[in-house]
Amino acid sequence: MKYDVSIHRAVWPFITPFRISGKEFRQSETVVLEIGCEGKIGRGEGVGVYYLDDTVETIRNELEKVRSDIERGVTLEEAQQLLPPGGARNALDCALWDLEAQRTGKSIWELTGIAPKAETRTVYTIGIEETPEEMGRKAGEAAAYPILKIKLDAKEPIERLTAIRSARPDAILVVDANQGFSAEQLEEILPGMAELGVAMLEQPLPRGDDDALETMVSPIDVCADESCLHTGELPAALSKYSMINIKLDKTGGLTNAIKLARMAREAGKKVMVGNMSGTSLSMCPSFVIAQLCDFVDIDGPLLLSSDYLGGLSYSGAQVKAPNGSFWGNMHLSPGGAQAK
Repeated sequence: MKYDVSIHRAVWPFITPFRISGKEFRQSETVVLEIGCEGKIGRGEGVGVYYLDDTVETIRNELEKVRSDIERGVTLEEAQQLLPPGGARNALDCALWDLEAQRTGKSIWELTGIAPKAETRTVYTIGIEETPEEMGRKAGEAAAYPILKIKLDAKEPIERLTAIRSARPDAILVVDANQGFSAEQLEEILPGMAELGVAMLEQPLPRGDDDALETMVSPIDVCADESCLHTGELPAALSKYSMINIKLDKTGGLTNAIKLARMAREAGKKVMVGNMSGTSLSMCPSFVIAQLCDFVDIDGPLLLSSDYLGGLSYSGAQVKAPNGSFWGNMHLSPGGAQAK
């Protein structure tokens, strides 16, 4: 079976500059892979893992190198060996899932065996601002979102959280440090985070320098992000973290992401789905993983100036699958019937 292949770059500006520990983003750069067969087209979007130098340039180069393999009709199983985990394999893997849904007329729910929940709520992310007061103001403006994900670094973390808690006493707070703390600072601020009602802390220590978590007693859940990229890295993370953040650009697609979610659950860990930014074309396969998760972070399109027409529908924190066949026939319930 022969496939037609198209690879192109797309740029999606952020509404405002988005700051995390050690980095600022002004736009989301993506690579879109389209695979055509028998009049149907499957699409996947790769954003990449910036801290591994996985960029739109490397993603395009990786995909171009295997273009002939894709054109010959690569399978999902073969794709796992064709490319390493990362943005390129994510684009390929998700495009193949979408193509299979379009060609068979089945939904992604039927293909994966994952049942959609009645309700899916995403966090809303508050990026790092210059002052605690500014972050408190941003949190107050996000009153439609009951779960806030707060980006922090080593500068005034408790002061920033205090300002946010004052503005949003009702909110569930999760924190993402993006490797921004030292072990000493972490031990110092954990009690304060617990007092402020933080539900979970994501990646407080640098990747490869987080052994202190082996013996540190935390009053809140600590989640691995940069420290667990894919299924191959889960065993090393199990003794340090109580939760795993799954991102498809890290795992290299939906296939490995599903395996990682199930392996983490079997090991007794909580699970979260996150994103490396991106449009609804990235968030739709992440929405599938969201059905298996305790926390859902698929607010990427909410931070962008625009999104694809017909993509995910956001109403405050509520996220709904596309009504049409945007990706994976998500509008169909198992068996091909129109979803309610």
